[in-house]
Amino acid sequence: VRLWSLEIKLMKRPSLPQEVLYFGKKKRLKIQQRSKRQLSKMSYRQGLEKYRDLDEDQILGALTEEEIKILEDELLELDPDNAILPAGMRQKDQTKKTPTGPFNRDVLLAHLEKEANDTKDRDDLVPFTGEKRGKIWVPKQKAIDPVLESVTLEPELEEALANASDAELCDIAAILGMHTLMSNQQYYEARGTTTIVNKEGLDSIIKPTQYKPVSDEPNSTNVEETLERVKNNDPELQEINLNNIKDIPVPILKAYVEALKTNTYVNKFSIVGTRSNDPVAFALADMIKENSVLKSLNVESNFITGSGILALIKALQNNTTLIELKIDNQCQLLGNKVEMEIASMLEKNTSLLKFGYNFTQQGPRLRASNAVMNNNDLVRKRRLADLTGPILPKCRTGV
Repeated sequence: VRLWSLEIKLMKRPSLPQEVLYFGKKKRLKIQQRSKRQLSKMSYRQGLEKYRDLDEDQILGALTEEEIKILEDELLELDPDNAILPAGMRQKDQTKKTPTGPFNRDVLLAHLEKEANDTKDRDDLVPFTGEKRGKIWVPKQKAIDPVLESVTLEPELEEALANASDAELCDIAAILGMHTLMSNQQYYEARGTTTIVNKEGLDSIIKPTQYKPVSDEPNSTNVEETLERVKNNDPELQEINLNNIKDIPVPILKAYVEALKTNTYVNKFSIVGTRSNDPVAFALADMIKENSVLKSLNVESNFITGSGILALIKALQNNTTLIELKIDNQCQLLGNKVEMEIASMLEKNTSLLKFGYNFTQQGPRLRASNAVMNNNDLVRKRRLADLTGPILPKCRTGV
């Protein structure tokens, strides 16, 4: 009955919330703690009111350099636990100190060396006795085969073997079972004769013929002399071969390309393996647009990227005389996007008959091969049209 009367009295108090009816005295204590917290917040806010009308610029202007530096250090946000940041951004700057004297590198090195020599080594907890433990590894000695002395035969046998033919040596090797006496080439040459007895072949592996590798002959083209002939429009110079000349500077290659713009006799230009790059490719693209004599261009095995290759292919739209273009084996792969653009440009060309490039994707490879095949078919139709009738339009397979 007393509890009910207390609840009725509390209901008549408008200042207390309604939640008190279900918690009793404990809730009343919580309300008192909450009211104290609210009063502290209100007092804190009232204390901040006096700072509202302060002039921050005036206060900052009255600070000295040292006070400004201290304020910057306090406001600086540093993260000492972040190992990704450099050391200067994880801690405060501690390098600005008053110098102890003028800087002298030799004196500083001498001081550091003196300190290093004066510093005593740390004593070992366990002294080193120099005692050797375990077994010393000794490599096993391989058995040395005795050197075979030169075999000497009777004078008659030595003379017979010295004058023996390949066919006779083949028979002797078959009889003795010593098939390594002769090479594979000697056996087949002897087998082709009629004097050989062993026609069934040998039962063991025959010694192969040792061939010496033959290096490629160096390119004998005189770069400077050929360049002058191109500039002078020499009628006897119809082919330029600069293949595998590694030391040609890029300006010299650009000079060749610039001279070919006005040359009317050179119909083949090859710069395979000359370390040509994109600037040379862009110069070649400009030359193709102006030259009307060049029929073959080979830029394989160089450092031309996709942008340079696309510039060359795009220049074919303004050229109707170039019938052969080789761009394979570049240092960098062109990629699917470049290959698709190459195939699209080749479909718009009607004069290119030979295109040297190994596509990595099947789609652009098929489109490019169909485009080149259609160009060759168009040449055939034009050749027949000279004899039978008008030129038939170029057909596309629609692939």
